[in-house]
Amino acid sequence: MTTTAARPRTAPASVAPRERRGRGERQGPAYVFLSPWILGVGLLTLAPMAVSLYLSFTDYNLFDAPKWVGLRNYTDMFTADPRYWRSVGTTLLYVVVAVPLKLALALGAALLLRSARRAKGFYRSAFYAPSLLGASMSIALVWRALYNDGGTVDEVLSSVGIHTGGWVADPHLAVFVVALLSAWQFGAPMVIFLAGLQQIPADLYEAAALDGAGQWRRFVSVTLPMLSPVLFFNLVLETIQSFQVFTPAFAISGGKGGPADSTNFYTLYLYERGFSASHMGYASAMAWVLLLAIGAVTLVLFKTSRSWVFYANEGA
Repeated sequence: MTTTAARPRTAPASVAPRERRGRGERQGPAYVFLSPWILGVGLLTLAPMAVSLYLSFTDYNLFDAPKWVGLRNYTDMFTADPRYWRSVGTTLLYVVVAVPLKLALALGAALLLRSARRAKGFYRSAFYAPSLLGASMSIALVWRALYNDGGTVDEVLSSVGIHTGGWVADPHLAVFVVALLSAWQFGAPMVIFLAGLQQIPADLYEAAALDGAGQWRRFVSVTLPMLSPVLFFNLVLETIQSFQVFTPAFAISGGKGGPADSTNFYTLYLYERGFSASHMGYASAMAWVLLLAIGAVTLVLFKTSRSWVFYANEGA
């Protein structure tokens, strides 16, 4: 009796095309559902960006055809426009003041809410409400009235012997009015901080307390390291948003960036050059410089985060 070795079975040649056809049929509906997003990104984001990049190399006044001028907008911006550099300085000052203040208030409120035992839902809603209202023009106008000459803040300070004449009219204080309005809207980062605090294991605090660590020591040695990824996330988001501040500055300064350009933030000056002065090519160049600057600052934050951001699964 003879036996023959079993030959390996080979798939028919038609299987591979059939598999590819089936994979394509499965991907078809996905592209159909993704098509609104793809069209939106292409028509509302990528196409306007490409047009803006082209206009940044032109002299365009919104009425006549764009005229190619090469790098002239960029060279004028950096070498022949002192108001541009003042707007850069004002924006940097605002970012340095507003971002840490806003994050400190958000973290403090989150710590209070974590320890609250009653009416947590009410307090969360109350603290979050300014984030919903603060971006509106009406709130910015109310804020301007509070800090104007004869406003509520001026009256309160005058009652204790501090006469400022109104913060809005003072070139040294006007930028802080906008910064305080931004810090008042701490609800969004507060919610993120609160979620991060709830993820910190309680046994870490118990172990620190057994070692004799006080409340401040537990905050520094346990809360901040464990919360550092959330702190980094909020820092990046708030920094990016602060560089793009517009509505509060427009409302508080009356759209002029005054007094003495003290609230002439970068985006406000961009708006002025693009729509008030009809120098849309110059404004487009400013927009691209802002994009590159925000990208550079974000890159620096990511690079430096390696030295202070702690992830629980590191070294696992």
